Amino acid sequence: MKAVDQVALVAQFGEMVFVVGPSGSGKTTLLSILSGILRPDSGTVLINGLDIWSLNIDRLAELRLDHIGFVFQDYHLFSRLTAAENVAIPLILRHHKWNDALSKARQSLEVVGLKDRGNILPMKLSGGEQQRVAIARAIVGEPQILIMDEPTASLDGDTGKMIIAFVKERVLNQQRCILIVTHDARINEYADRIIYMADGRISETGHAIS
Repeated sequence: MKAVDQVALVAQFGEMVFVVGPSGSGKTTLLSILSGILRPDSGTVLINGLDIWSLNIDRLAELRLDHIGFVFQDYHLFSRLTAAENVAIPLILRHHKWNDALSKARQSLEVVGLKDRGNILPMKLSGGEQQRVAIARAIVGEPQILIMDEPTASLDGDTGKMIIAFVKERVLNQQRCILIVTHDARINEYADRIIYMADGRISETGHAIS
């Protein structure tokens, strides 16, 4: 069986789309393909009309850095860096000066409600705060596409719902599309559209019940 098989998906700017399904259904594989991390055996992925898999390795890396933000399930924060330093990493990779990168990182932290937590190490932050640092890092470069892999998996129910509600209110805009892989039905109400996957294929699509 193929991990992802004959999937056709269109996502629009200004839209928060959930991809849901049981473990092994192909959710994370699909978003890895869409984000330029995992090369498919066939098919195309278009971002603003550009087939990203037609690019060479260097151009693909530039596209990911400039246009795609990724929030990992386990945050992937560097334990010896402060919250602001963690957020600044994508800008450093884009050759921003260190002080400028830190300044923009603190602005990004303010967007996610952590204005006064920039000098704190990750181990001294709560799970919800660490998730917001990861979100701040993903959006500091103002990507057009934000991809979140199981963003509530390590959070209790109330904190998870708070994070997703916050993302929809403060991070989603008409110039950004947000794709979320989740199996947490408690947050489905925040989706603009839900893509259900099973056995590597889209089984159905629908809209959240408001």
